[in-house]
Amino acid sequence: MSALTDSKQKTASRKIASVTILSIAANVVLFAIKFLVGFLTGSVALVADGIHSISDLATDVGVILGVRLGSKEPDMSHPYGHGRAETFSAVFISLFLIFVGGGMVYYAARDIAQGNVVKPQISILLIAVISMIVKEFLYWITRLAAVKYNSAALYANAWHHRSDALSSVAVAVGFIALKFGFSYGDQLAAVTVGVMIMFVAIKIMGQCVNEFAERAVDADTYEHIKNIINSNHQIHHWHKLRTRTIAREIFLDLHILVDSNLDIKAAHQIAEDLENNLHEQLSRPVNITVHVEPDIPELRK
Repeated sequence: MSALTDSKQKTASRKIASVTILSIAANVVLFAIKFLVGFLTGSVALVADGIHSISDLATDVGVILGVRLGSKEPDMSHPYGHGRAETFSAVFISLFLIFVGGGMVYYAARDIAQGNVVKPQISILLIAVISMIVKEFLYWITRLAAVKYNSAALYANAWHHRSDALSSVAVAVGFIALKFGFSYGDQLAAVTVGVMIMFVAIKIMGQCVNEFAERAVDADTYEHIKNIINSNHQIHHWHKLRTRTIAREIFLDLHILVDSNLDIKAAHQIAEDLENNLHEQLSRPVNITVHVEPDIPELRK
């Protein structure tokens, strides 16, 4: 691993940890507010929602553990690094999201079947609005960091925040619906939100499966890599470019053809310059293997 790649990994890990620690703090505060108001007003639902907020720490811890394990240096037993740990973390959070979404659908459908009607309480609405604002804010800052640092685990956790925000939206919708005489507005909103959460979780899970299957980089990144290679005019021709992604890291190998009259030192320098350009111009950490060949007709494939 180059010094630049190592620096990118450490910077990303620090930023991801910072965002997740902020999430932990917010969940603790929300738990305290919901539990206190629920206890004072006698709202069992709000106490239960507070317990749900503190349970969100499980996915936050999952992100931190995944990133910490995934950022470990390569060793004899894991020569390509430990990046899969972060992918496993994303799978864990996706499964948690499926469970949350399915639970919302189940309990809402059960309430409708049993004819249960939620009584509107202004304190519950107020806490729901506060929770919605906080969780939507956490969704956006977590999602932006996930996209910037290509973290599947952080992206999954961002959607966990949004699932909580949408749960609070369902509470608000239900409150308004009850005021207008529609008894099951809360439950129907919860069913809609639950289905959407499960859909997103399955999509994230599919991305993780693609990564386990040695998925190549996306088309835009592939074109960017090709442009960087073509910009080096000492490379006469190249082929066998292969890429794969492991968590936030790109693994790349290719063959380049250079002037056959160059000595080994000069040919090596061309490969070194190419590696440095790829490290500098790609936003993600990258591990590069370059095979240097003489530019002769039989090697132009």
